[in-house]
Amino acid sequence: ISTYVQEAGYYIMYTFCKREEEELSAIQNYINSNLVDGIILMLARVHDKCIKYLQEVDFPFVVIGRPEDTKNVLWVDNDNFQAMYNVVSKLFISGHKEIAYIGAKKELNVSKDRLEGYKQAHKIHGIDIDESLIMEVEDFKENLGYEAMKQMMKVKKPTALVATDDLLAFGANNYLNENGIKSISIIGFNNTPFAEYQKPSLSSVDINSNKLGYYAAKLLVDRLTNNIKHKHYIIETRLIERESTNY
Repeated sequence: ISTYVQEAGYYIMYTFCKREEEELSAIQNYINSNLVDGIILMLARVHDKCIKYLQEVDFPFVVIGRPEDTKNVLWVDNDNFQAMYNVVSKLFISGHKEIAYIGAKKELNVSKDRLEGYKQAHKIHGIDIDESLIMEVEDFKENLGYEAMKQMMKVKKPTALVATDDLLAFGANNYLNENGIKSISIIGFNNTPFAEYQKPSLSSVDINSNKLGYYAAKLLVDRLTNNIKHKHYIIETRLIERESTNY
């Protein structure tokens, strides 16, 4: 984001919010105080209050993430459904039959899309979905990935695991390492810098975050300068394979 807005002669103000209500309040303060020309939302929720408010007051904004209703919204995202579908399909083709899923924040559209990609891969490959291998937790935190893996192993041991965020994968991997379990392939998402330093190093889907930010900023500046040529961009993803998928 910084790269593009500096090129275009703009500046950034950043606010971190833990809850949707905090985010909505921050947006209202920005707008009412005339502090900003436009807003970039970093995620898209189901029934998103922030998107609804920004549309009601007709204030320039862009969403990083696929909005529930894309009409009259500028947005940039990966094809999260396809990215997860490709990962799970690759594991099936490699011989895995029992693939687990750990996801978080099911109210986010990115989480919904990735879970649907997981399920669709099962359907296309003719593999029954085992609900006991699907774990959804409240947040993208390492300790929650750890606990999800712990609970899952009490019911069934999968041959592979996909997690919707590297932090969840780190936690799951920690549990497996502590218990001497080395036969489960793991794939995370986001290809965070610490992924390659895990033991074993973590295979992860690179979401091309720099490009997501760059094109989000471009869309917003285009809106501010009345130069809109695209209403959304889909940014490519790439699986980075490391030691954790060598099983």
